[in-house]
Amino acid sequence: MVLGNRLRLSVDQASNRGVKPRNEDCIGIRIPDDDALALKGACAVIADGVSAATAGKEASEACVTGFLSDYYCTPDSWTVKHSAHKVLMALNQWLCSQGQRSADEGGYITTLSTLILKSTQAHLFHVGDSRVYRLRQGSLEQLTTDHQVRVRRDLTYLARAMGMTMNLEIDYRVLDLEAGDLFLLTTDGIHDVIAHTELTDWLAGLPEPLHGCASELMQTALTRGSDDNLSCQLIRVDSLGLDDRSQFESLSRLPFPPPLSVGQSIDGYTVEQILHESTRSQTYRVRHADRPDRDLVMKTPSVNFDDDPAYIERFLLEEWIAARIQSPNVVRKVDPEQAPSRLYYLTEYVPGVPLSQWIRDHTRPDINRVVAIVEHIVKAVRALHRKETLHQDIKPDNLLIDNDDHVTLVDFGSCWIPGIQEIQVPIERERALGTARYSAPEYALTGRGSERSEQFSVALVAYEMLTGKHPYGEKYENAASPASFARLTYTPAYELNPLVPVWLDGALRKALQLDPRRRYESFSEWVGDLKTPNPRLMPDQSLPLAERNPVLLWQGISAILLMALVASLVWSY
Repeated sequence: MVLGNRLRLSVDQASNRGVKPRNEDCIGIRIPDDDALALKGACAVIADGVSAATAGKEASEACVTGFLSDYYCTPDSWTVKHSAHKVLMALNQWLCSQGQRSADEGGYITTLSTLILKSTQAHLFHVGDSRVYRLRQGSLEQLTTDHQVRVRRDLTYLARAMGMTMNLEIDYRVLDLEAGDLFLLTTDGIHDVIAHTELTDWLAGLPEPLHGCASELMQTALTRGSDDNLSCQLIRVDSLGLDDRSQFESLSRLPFPPPLSVGQSIDGYTVEQILHESTRSQTYRVRHADRPDRDLVMKTPSVNFDDDPAYIERFLLEEWIAARIQSPNVVRKVDPEQAPSRLYYLTEYVPGVPLSQWIRDHTRPDINRVVAIVEHIVKAVRALHRKETLHQDIKPDNLLIDNDDHVTLVDFGSCWIPGIQEIQVPIERERALGTARYSAPEYALTGRGSERSEQFSVALVAYEMLTGKHPYGEKYENAASPASFARLTYTPAYELNPLVPVWLDGALRKALQLDPRRRYESFSEWVGDLKTPNPRLMPDQSLPLAERNPVLLWQGISAILLMALVASLVWSY
């Protein structure tokens, strides 16, 4: 279940070919009746196919139907901007490719204006000369700009449109919503013949039920002599739903299970082992009576928070995330054998030990082995990033490693999902942050992180695997200001472990920069430098060989000692 306000909207739309032989406009509205309304929002799309291109009708239809379909197929964790941008770029590329295949038809070109209402905000995506208006408290505002080039007084051309060029430039705006806001989307067949003041008066006098109003406006434009296709859409915000607490009350529809002991059962799942207990949650290794050969992990909430809706939302969000991340390096959610009678969720049981235990057991690990393990960690983190999700608590205790060095990332209790944060709720959400020792400095300074913050955490884990220490020492955990971080000093990994090459430490040092702007642009670039020496990170050649390449030094010393031993044996004979 996803928490969020439930928008209540009234809509109407109409489209007509007018005096033209065919209608090259296309319109569409989609208002989901499930969680998608909170996660993705309601969407209105209007497009005006360019008549100079004989495939204008096909272009407008492809944009409207394609957007309304593909937008709702993007990951729920993505923001509106990210989701819409991905879909619009793909649609534009398709239009351009179709136009190149049929150059004699003049291309697949259309205007496009999209209005997405999610939670308490309106998101506008616009290219061309269709328009989006908003009437608020009797004042009408045109929210979009006409992308036109005026050739002469009575002639204009589109300057930007879908399918015109591969380098699509889309206008984007985000606005706060208020109950009573009325949005109007039109093509030029309407707004070219009806003045702004007349539109204002007409919209202000609309009745409560909007049914038939769009057709009325279209007929008015026809009587004014419109010589183009005519399309319009009306969307009124009847309620933001922010005062609806019923869904929050329903969070407690399932009672919290009590702390369990080995041998106790819930819904046929018997506790075989207590894996972890804290003031916030408990995890158990369990088996179901119908599947005694399969181990699972059950996570239950702490009874200390059974009346805390913010805590319950975050607990439910953990399950929601686990169900959406598909990666062999991320723990998988498992569906229960029956409808749960209490609040908990299940994941696969991952055999192995926490990476923290592995670090204690391997004080001088093979360098190549460590790099291979780090690659597993990076794959796990990137799987979350593809869903626009930050883990925010990457540390050895949240990484399980088996006998084959396969790594699995667990625990989504601190995850940050921008797409979920767009949803306004009438409670103060928990802002869960990870463990200070492994968190990037920007979390302590601003409370906000990024993918580069995760890079810092993974690099810190890698450093600890190689050295058993923290690169900035024990004072790092207590640093909370720019001045305190500035006093910290990075300790090269090769000073703590002489087997670490200087060039590899250079890659670690760059990923562990206190300033996120100085870290790597991407994980792939960092992993590349961990596997292959980067000349730009190589130290000054004036440094002693022991610092530049300790492995080569010790290999040379070993070779000399071996030769001396062989020589002494030969000499003795």
